[in-house]
Amino acid sequence: MDQKHHIAIFTTASLPWLTGTAVNPLFRAAYLYKAEERNVTLVIPWLSLKDQKLVYPNNVTFDSPAEQEKYIRQWLEDRIGFASGFNIKFYPGKFSRDKRSILGVGDISEIIPDKDADIAILEEPEHLTWYHHGKRWKTKFRLVIGIIHTNYLEYVKREKNGNLQAFLLKYLNNWVVGIYCHKVIRLSAATQDYQGSIVCNVHGINPKFLEIGKKKREQQENGDKAFTKGAYFIGKMIWSKGYKELLELLKDHQKELAALEFDLFGSGEDSEDVQKEAKKLEMTVRVHPGRDHADDLFHDFKLFLNPSTTDVVCTTTAEALAMGKIVVCANHCSNEFFKQFPNCWTYDNHKEFVELTLKAFSEEPAQPTDAQRHELSWEAATERFLKAVDLDKPFERKVLSRTTSNYMSTSINFQQSVEDASAYVHHVASGFEVSRRIFGAIPDSLQPDEQLRKELGFSNPANKSSGKLDSRDSLGSGHTSRLKERLQRYLQIFHQKGPHAAGSSRS
Repeated sequence: MDQKHHIAIFTTASLPWLTGTAVNPLFRAAYLYKAEERNVTLVIPWLSLKDQKLVYPNNVTFDSPAEQEKYIRQWLEDRIGFASGFNIKFYPGKFSRDKRSILGVGDISEIIPDKDADIAILEEPEHLTWYHHGKRWKTKFRLVIGIIHTNYLEYVKREKNGNLQAFLLKYLNNWVVGIYCHKVIRLSAATQDYQGSIVCNVHGINPKFLEIGKKKREQQENGDKAFTKGAYFIGKMIWSKGYKELLELLKDHQKELAALEFDLFGSGEDSEDVQKEAKKLEMTVRVHPGRDHADDLFHDFKLFLNPSTTDVVCTTTAEALAMGKIVVCANHCSNEFFKQFPNCWTYDNHKEFVELTLKAFSEEPAQPTDAQRHELSWEAATERFLKAVDLDKPFERKVLSRTTSNYMSTSINFQQSVEDASAYVHHVASGFEVSRRIFGAIPDSLQPDEQLRKELGFSNPANKSSGKLDSRDSLGSGHTSRLKERLQRYLQIFHQKGPHAAGSSRS
């Protein structure tokens, strides 16, 4: 018997889309596999050509999953400096224009064969399970770990009828995360809270940024001027990513900051509006297209400004600290992890923002210690992750919540019964096109279309024995009838004992 954990990492995006849920799970896979102590599979979405053109930048597209995998592995090796032997598998996905997100099609849990279904990491578990119709994750896998990346409630609040949408989304997220995950990690307290969850930053940064910081420290130690440029900000150029707050701060304090120069880098839907607002200021604020943060252009900037409060853990803030820069950011729970670093300066109000910005222009950044630099690395992030989910101990296979049924256990435990019933309700609701559409699913996403099947090499959906992805209801009609009867019994018990007896259980 293989005495290694089998870890499958499911995520909601893939390169060349340089979003957090494409990059961070990729690094996580490489560093979990690095010592070859675990079998690791990264499971990422495959998009047909029409969706690739909508999502991937610079007209980069792929004719096959093998071609995209080659691109991903080369990109990763260029940054970490070693070849990693973890597996990459693709699940069928479609791009939702209104959500600006990729959503899975069919039962994506079937990508991992049952014999390898040990531990699953769901990067953005709510996103991966909103419309999931298939095997229950807690039944398929011995341990399911959800990592909360995104502050969805904050984004939704900024839309029309935002408070109502956020209220509904909060309960939907609680529902699906509770029934599909054993353990939940929140990258910071900026995310939605979940019962039994822990807050732990399990992300690291590209090693290149630590190398840049090392060179800057050597320059400082040699007495050279390591930073010759002023202040900048980099991020996707949409108002919610901090540009609105930053331009308002600069506008309100033009007189105090008039002698300084600021550079903004980014590309996005609000680029033109950001440029227009910057030109209205009576001070030097230059707006540039987006660039790779590791580009030589950024090495000599001394001050990184980040007033955003919508991020969960801002990667660019971590990168700036690794490069040895001063970071002035909002005193917000999303920045709590960064407060341990001497170059992270937080402000509570406009006055403090101005004072810290002026101070940064007149002082040199402190030199971070080796221990502080290590805390930003993927090695440290991996150590934190393994400890948080109790996988840092010697290999021991424990039985968690597997049952003989895909949806219902025979346990007499009332809380477990309620959770099982809840999971069944979600399974039924997610199996109808009408209910899926009401909750925002992409049309005809219950199972892969012929084009996706062909590109991914999936068999005919009628061939159940092949082991390929099949998004049909995995329960027979007789089994379904028995489960419906059991559901009715659970609901009767629920009404007899009252709502206070119910609760979400985590194994």
